[in-house]
This record gives sequence, C-alpha cells and structure tokens, in this order.
Amino acid sequence: MAATQTPTLSRMRVPRLLSSLPPGGAWRRGEALIRLALFAAASFAIFATVAIGGVLLFETLGFFQHVSAWNFFTGLSWSPDIEGLFGVVPLVTATLLVAGGSALIGIPIGLAAAVYLREYAPAKVRAIVKPALEVLAGIPTVVYGFFAILTISPILQRWFGADFFNGMNAIIVIGIMIIPLVSSLSEDALTAVPVELRDGALALGATRFEAMSGVVVRAAFSGIVASFILAFSRAIGETMVVAIAAGATPQLTLDPFRSIETMTAFIAIRSTGDLPVGSVLFQSLFAVGFTLFLMTLALNALSSRLMARVREVYA
Repeated sequence: MAATQTPTLSRMRVPRLLSSLPPGGAWRRGEALIRLALFAAASFAIFATVAIGGVLLFETLGFFQHVSAWNFFTGLSWSPDIEGLFGVVPLVTATLLVAGGSALIGIPIGLAAAVYLREYAPAKVRAIVKPALEVLAGIPTVVYGFFAILTISPILQRWFGADFFNGMNAIIVIGIMIIPLVSSLSEDALTAVPVELRDGALALGATRFEAMSGVVVRAAFSGIVASFILAFSRAIGETMVVAIAAGATPQLTLDPFRSIETMTAFIAIRSTGDLPVGSVLFQSLFAVGFTLFLMTLALNALSSRLMARVREVYA
C-alpha cells in the first residue's frame, strides 16, 4: 500500500514545489547573488592574508635598511636595547623548542584520548571525559600562564633546579592546551571512517586493537595528521603562556629548564606602545613577526603536501 502511495504523493508535491519557485529571471539573479556572496566570503581570507603579509613585509624591508638580513637570520645574539644585536636565531630556537616539546606531550596524549573515546570508552565514561576535554579547551591562556608559574615552576625548581621562569613551564602547559585540539579533530576523523571497515576487519578475525590500529587509524590518517599540524601551529603561535612563564631572556640554549624568550613573547612584551614609531626596535617587531609568518606559512604548505601524499599512499 505504501509503495503505491509514494509515487502518487510525489506527483502531487512536485508541481506544488515547482509552482512555489520564483520566475526564471528572479531565480537566476538570486543564484548569482548567492554565488557572489560566497565568492566574497572565500576571497576575504586571501585578502586578509595578503594584507597582513604586505604590512609585515613593508616594515621588515625598512628594518633591513638598518640591519643586514644576513646578520638578522644568522646572528646568534639578540640584544637590541644594549648592544644593538638583532640575531633572531635565539628567538627561533626558543620557539621551536617550546613548540616541539609541547607537541611531544600533547599529540600522543590527544591521539590516545581520541582512540579511547571512539573505540573503547563506555558511554558513562565518555559522557564525563569528553565535556572535561571541552572545558580544558575553554580555559583562557592567561590562566594557564599563571598556573605554570604558580604550580609547575616551583616543582621544576625543586626537582630539576630550573629557573623560576623557564621553557619547561611553557612546554608542559602548552602541551596540556593542545590535547583537546588533537583529541577533538582526531576523534572526528576516526568517526568519519565507515563502520563497515571496522566490522569487516573484525569479521576476518582481527582483534579489536588490530582493527583499530590497522584499519580505522589508517583510514583516518589524513585527518589525524591534519590535527597534528594544526596543534603544532597552535603551539608555535601561542603568546600569553610563553610571555608569562617562559621568561624574557633571549639566549641560545636547548636546555628547557633555563629562562628563554620566544618570538611571540618578544612581540607581546615589547608591543606596549612606548617604542618610537619608525625606530629600528619598532621595526624589529615586524621583522620577527614576518619571520614567524614565514614559518607558519611553510608549515601549512608542508602539511598540505604531507596530507596529499598520505591520501595517495592510503587511497
């Protein structure tokens, strides 16, 4: 009975739907307006990126009229106020040290949390853990910064003889900060894998762990890698935590227990409005920002190529 009614209802509804549509000319004009609005929205990101890059490049070129680009990118000392040294290598090293260390903490824990929530967690546990991760992502970064210097720093001083302001403060806290990011994106990638792949692996005799690691994670690997790259970019661009907890000593060191200064921390600390506009020190802020911009751009390009390569391998 239902099978005979469905075509009848369809024949009755189609004319009504067609009659409710606007005339052909109005329909085409509305579609053109929607297309134009979507194009403008898509173009805005490109325009903003080009505008930001243009401003940074303009001020950076002015900076390089006073300071050699070679000395800037290869210099091992950063002391613009006292000695007039503008070697950005210590700032870059500190930035990569903090970002790399936090990635070593946040990425494995975030991925493990995503796999557990998606494949193993009971409903009651999932109902508690997932909101807790979301709350962790909503905590302001300034709160993380004060947590680092008031809670983590005394422990590091007592156990490892660290400075009060040190890079490990930022590494631990930023590692905690990126856990929800990796977990959420990786879980979405795992959820997008068709359930038939998992069931097929189990039907062929694979254990639950083998089905998860050899089939589900492999199928979602592109999205998981994207979460890793995004988390690393988030760690590179973090400002408030490193400005509060890592220190303001631009020294070239790989010891995370010493006071360091990252690129974002230098920009945040010195951008207080008391620098003369057009001065070398003022323009150095843009030079450091432009270097950070290039690093992020290169990282995004690398992630795009990596994800494309992963899709080719696992296609």
